[in-house]
Amino acid sequence: MKISEYEAKAIFSKYGIPTPAGGLATSPAQAQDIAMQLITPVAVKAQVLIAGRGRAGGILFAQSPAEAELNARKLLGAEIKGVKVQSVLVEKEIPKKKELYFGITIDRSNRSYVAIASSEGGVEIEEIAAATPEKIVKVFIDPLYGFRSYHAIRMAKKLGYTGSQMQSLATIFLNQYKIAMDYDAELVEMNPLIEKPDGKFVAADTRLIIDDSALYRHPEFKKKLIEEETALTPQELEAQKSGLAYVKLEGDIGVIGNGAGLVMATLDAIQLYGGKPANFLDVGGGASADRMAAALNLVLSDPKVKVVFINILGGITRCDEIAKGILDARSRIGFLKPIVIRLVGTNEEEGRRILTDAGIHVLDSMEEAAKRAVEIAETRG
Repeated sequence: MKISEYEAKAIFSKYGIPTPAGGLATSPAQAQDIAMQLITPVAVKAQVLIAGRGRAGGILFAQSPAEAELNARKLLGAEIKGVKVQSVLVEKEIPKKKELYFGITIDRSNRSYVAIASSEGGVEIEEIAAATPEKIVKVFIDPLYGFRSYHAIRMAKKLGYTGSQMQSLATIFLNQYKIAMDYDAELVEMNPLIEKPDGKFVAADTRLIIDDSALYRHPEFKKKLIEEETALTPQELEAQKSGLAYVKLEGDIGVIGNGAGLVMATLDAIQLYGGKPANFLDVGGGASADRMAAALNLVLSDPKVKVVFINILGGITRCDEIAKGILDARSRIGFLKPIVIRLVGTNEEEGRRILTDAGIHVLDSMEEAAKRAVEIAETRG
């Protein structure tokens, strides 16, 4: 679960990490009032749970309360990457000497958390790693011993800091690790973490993603997930209600599969043939006809989707149940967009028969199906 920036910053502040003074506004007038209290200049930041918000025009700067009101008027009600802006965070603009990055996430290949820091902040960490890998500092965190003060000090030193600044930065790193542990975080980061001209540090932007499997330990956020529809795209909200694992992407080929690994392989296959996936959707093992119908309805509701690629490798999942779900979805909503289906595994013959009798062609090669989906998307484009 992604936590809104204003909520994440409240958590960071509670753990002793400096953040800019600010307030949440749901109207232009509120934004103007907050800017007057803070004394300009200020940043007006759309509260949407997407990456790359700044580049998409979701962060505007204001030199006066009137300009803050105007910027809030521009953002509120607008859509950023398909998500409607319902609120903005108005906060004091921080003077900067340097921008840093610090994050803690899960490295699944090493079965541990990893702390990542960089002397180049303000851009996506993937871009930093690709362009200047020498500026990335990593510490793999032993799950038994955790992230200790000497780890934090070592990382601060490698970023070029000494003395009181090094100690201050190390303390911030340690406190962020505590947040990660206390909130069962998949990701917790500061980007940028600003070094001010006076040598102090402020977390100008923060992100916190809580492991969905741990939400029972955080009931306040689990309740909020359903109540605050504005925090999610319509498809993400519907996925949460239906219990489907769904992630919105930027492409035009809808993807449905059973099993996270298979879905990831499907995304790779689509990109291999020059296509762009519109989503990640895992119906899970043993998916029923109702679950399949819900998944198909969800993907087809995305206006950017030109074609849907259904990739099923039946183990626990029965191919005949998948076929029934596809026909059920067709009877409910119709297929106004083409569907490419790859169906192999348990009860494969029966599943193929059901679909073939209904006039729906089925493939048995993932590569062939991926290539076909890309061709259809290009034709419809």
